[in-house]
Amino acid sequence: MATVIRPGISERNKYWIDKHRHYELKHFCLQYPIWKREYDLFDDGLNASSFERMYSTNTPSDPTSNLALKRAYYSEKIGLIERAAIETDDVLYDYILKAVTEGLSYTYLRNTLRIPCSKDLYYDRYRRFFWLLSRLRG
Repeated sequence: MATVIRPGISERNKYWIDKHRHYELKHFCLQYPIWKREYDLFDDGLNASSFERMYSTNTPSDPTSNLALKRAYYSEKIGLIERAAIETDDVLYDYILKAVTEGLSYTYLRNTLRIPCSKDLYYDRYRRFFWLLSRLRG
């Protein structure tokens, strides 16, 4: 996927963030489906011994602890994106979450998913999402 450089929004916009920070956050969000898949793998009955066989090393370890750490790692990243989406707009958060994690356009959201808002409102919330996520990630 090539990154298309688009003109940034004005620094006077209340949700302005640096162009490169925006791309960093955008690519962070696009990893969400991978994290969900990995988290579900560890959640769907994968026991500690099979986890240890999948990720074996020569160092002694605690398989249960390693499994818990992996789940916590993915849970934190997933939760961060979901929390930013909910804080952005409690009505549109499902649409925003789908858009930022799957790279969907407003046109797709409007025509296929029937998003219940105008293009201007959606893009205001879209910018707010990345502004909030930037604040949450620190």
